[in-house]
Amino acid sequence: MRHRKKGRKLGRTWSHRKAMLRNMVTTFLEREQIETTDAKAKEVRSLAERLVTLAKRGPDDLAARRQALRVVRDKKVVAKLFEEIGPRYADRPGGYTRIIKVEDRKGDAATLSMLTFVTEPVELRERKKKNAWREGPLSLHGKTEEPEGAEEPADEAASEEAPESAEAGEAAEAVPEETEEKKPAKAEVPADEVPDEDESPEEPEEAPEEDEEKQEG
Repeated sequence: MRHRKKGRKLGRTWSHRKAMLRNMVTTFLEREQIETTDAKAKEVRSLAERLVTLAKRGPDDLAARRQALRVVRDKKVVAKLFEEIGPRYADRPGGYTRIIKVEDRKGDAATLSMLTFVTEPVELRERKKKNAWREGPLSLHGKTEEPEGAEEPADEAASEEAPESAEAGEAAEAVPEETEEKKPAKAEVPADEVPDEDESPEEPEEAPEEDEEKQEG
């Protein structure tokens, strides 16, 4: 495992590598462009971007200026770093430099690259929230519940109203049919008052003929 082995040795001792990178980053900040091998350009880029981040803290920050002077020993270059380069990238959250591949070097065929500062304005994109579903209340099925009073789209509302009106019309037509089918129920008669089938109804008594004659006279 390659633990605690960050960076590249570049075929040099620690003291030689440190002095070389310090000189290269000083030249890069002064001229804002440098051409070297690909491996060296990547090492200088990481060091230069850390210095630009320090410069973004402002020219009045004495602690940041002293940290930059530990790497860049030229005071004029440090003044340019804090007064010109730092404010230039105040709105950019990192990525101040760019590495451009160029032709291989003749002789040893080493891969060459050009290290420059980025000049295009920054364009920040809105990022989607990864856990946006956690903001709303969850239902039993793991879906977000819509808040009460949320307005539905016009198309969906119209489609929902159409079947409701159709159902209301069918219900209105079914009501008179049910009333016609229902007839008034017959009044129930007690069992004592119901006449027997064997007994014949009593016939009214005929008045005597004599009484009728008297009335006529």
